[in-house]
Amino acid sequence: MQYPVDLHTHTIESHHAYSTIYEYVQIAKANGTKMFATTDHGPDLTDGAHPFHFNNMVVIPRICEGIAVLRGAEANIRNDGTIDLTDYHMTRLDIVLAGFHPCYEVLSKEKNTEIYIKLIRSGLADVITHPGSTQYPFDYEPVLEEAFKHNVAIEINGSSDMNTRKGSTQNCIEIAKLCKKIGTRIALGSDAHICYGLSNFSHCMEIIRATDISDDMIINTSPVKVLDFLESRGHKRIEELREFFK
Repeated sequence: MQYPVDLHTHTIESHHAYSTIYEYVQIAKANGTKMFATTDHGPDLTDGAHPFHFNNMVVIPRICEGIAVLRGAEANIRNDGTIDLTDYHMTRLDIVLAGFHPCYEVLSKEKNTEIYIKLIRSGLADVITHPGSTQYPFDYEPVLEEAFKHNVAIEINGSSDMNTRKGSTQNCIEIAKLCKKIGTRIALGSDAHICYGLSNFSHCMEIIRATDISDDMIINTSPVKVLDFLESRGHKRIEELREFFK
């Protein structure tokens, strides 16, 4: 598998998703995924995970039946440039994704740009999710330049042209082109809401081919590359996974 890590998945803890971590592990074993991050929605979303969910993620084994599991969240970006996770949650998580979701008042392109820049500078998010969404326009270049400066990855989302984000493909292509120009790192996420979508990067590949993005820019090419990225972001070294992927 060209990209053996999926950094964006949802379980039944996000009530509009339909699978358990166990079910994701079984699909990973079958399709060649070596590592995935379980990243349920933050609590500000109407059917997002309860805060206790993130408190208790330490019970999830680092390695489940030969598959590495990162403990993560997809936080909701608030209109003040913060996210809906506490400092305590942040100490329990290996990876923090953050994206705009229908939790708050929809704002202008200018305001969304300001919010993204404030969030990126805060250091709270490792990856910005589905930035190509037509619902939340922003000025791409200043945000992507800020992400480059602060070592924040920009997601190419495997579900970006589905459901509420229909029509976003051209936005994703434009964003990817600018990431290539600036040097901003890219993360791939299936955004699976059922286990059968794990590591389905077909839409991501469409964007990658359209922009001729090299694997050097993409952090999903190996579990070790992902671990290196997370440590460069200030996350604790996960010795069990380092040993496993020697």
